[in-house]
Amino acid sequence: MVLKAIWGLLIILSVSSSWVGTTQIVKITYKNFYCPFFMTWFSTNWNIMFFPVYYSGHLATAQEKQSPMKKFRECSRIFGEDGLTLKLFLKRTAPFSILWTLTNYLYLLALKKLTATDVSALFCCNKAFVFLLSWIVLKDRFMGVRIVAAIMAITGIVMMAYADNFHADSIIGVAFAVGSASTSALYKVLFKMFLGSANFGEAAHFVSTLGFFNLIFISFTPVILYFTKVEHWSSFAALPWGCLCGMAGLWLAFNILVNVGVVLTYPILISIGTVLSVPGNAAVDLLKQEVIFNVVRLAATIIICIGFLLMLLPEEWDEITVRFINSLKEKKSEEHVDDITDPSVHLRSRSRAIGTVSIPLA
Repeated sequence: MVLKAIWGLLIILSVSSSWVGTTQIVKITYKNFYCPFFMTWFSTNWNIMFFPVYYSGHLATAQEKQSPMKKFRECSRIFGEDGLTLKLFLKRTAPFSILWTLTNYLYLLALKKLTATDVSALFCCNKAFVFLLSWIVLKDRFMGVRIVAAIMAITGIVMMAYADNFHADSIIGVAFAVGSASTSALYKVLFKMFLGSANFGEAAHFVSTLGFFNLIFISFTPVILYFTKVEHWSSFAALPWGCLCGMAGLWLAFNILVNVGVVLTYPILISIGTVLSVPGNAAVDLLKQEVIFNVVRLAATIIICIGFLLMLLPEEWDEITVRFINSLKEKKSEEHVDDITDPSVHLRSRSRAIGTVSIPLA
C-alpha cells in the first residue's frame, strides 16, 4: 500500500504536469501559428508510438519475454477472439478515431477563445457527462450525489459564460470546451459498451491503432485545409517544430501515464491528477498575467472542480460512510464503558476531591 501510494503521488504530479504543459504549449504556439486541425492530426499520429513504448517496458520488466508479433496478437484480443482484422479495423477504429479527433480539435479551438484555466476547468465536466450517458445508455446505478455533481457542472458552465457577460467569444469558447468534454465522455461510454475493460497492453494496442487510422484515413483533411487556405503556412521550414513536437510528446506522455497509473496505483489518483491541472494552469496564467480572476470565474472553477471530485465517490459511498460513523460510535462507547468500569479512575477522582494523593492497588 505504501509503494502504491508513492507511485500514486508520482503519477498525480506527472499527469497534472503533462496536461498543464500540453495546454500551455498550445497557447504559446498560437502566438505565431494557428492551425488547430493540423496540430490535432500531428499529435494524434504520435499515438502510433504507444505500443512500442509498452513493448519496451515489457522487455525491461517481464521475466518471460515474448516476441513483438506474439505480444501484438495477444493484445489484439480487445477486438475479439479473432484479433484485429481489416473489417474490425474499419468498424471499431473509425468511430473512436473520429471522436478522438473531435475531442482534441474542439479542445484546441476552445484554447483560442478562452484561457487555459477556463478550458481545463470546463473539460473536467466530462466526468459528469460520462455518468449521465452511462446512466441512460449502459443503465448504470442511479446515484443522487452524482446527479448533484452533474448539476454543479452545468451550473459552472453557465457561470463561466456569465463571467465575461456572455461575450460572443466567451460563449463560443465555452461551447467548444463543453463539446470537447462531451465527445470525450461519449468516447469512454462507447468504449465500455463495445470493447469493455482493457488492460495496459490492450489499451496501448488500441491507441496505436487509432494513430495508424489517423495517419492513413484522416491525412487528407489537413491537405484539403491547406490548399483551401483555411489552415495555411508559408513553408514546412517555417513551422514551429519545437512547439509541435513538445505538444505531441506531452500529449502522448499524458495518455501513457493515465494507463500506466491504473496498473501501478489507484485509479482515483489519476482523476485527481487531471483535476489538479486546473490550479496548475491557473498558476501559470497568473504568472503570465493572462487571466484576471473575478468572483464569478473563480466560483465557477471551484464548483466544477467540486463536482468532479464528487463524481469520484464510489457507488457504495453511503454504506461506507454509515459503517465508518457506526465504528466511531462503537469505539467511543467502548472507551466510555472502560472509563466507568476502571476502579483507578474513581480512586483518582475521589482523592482529588478530598485533596489527598492516593496510589491505586495493583
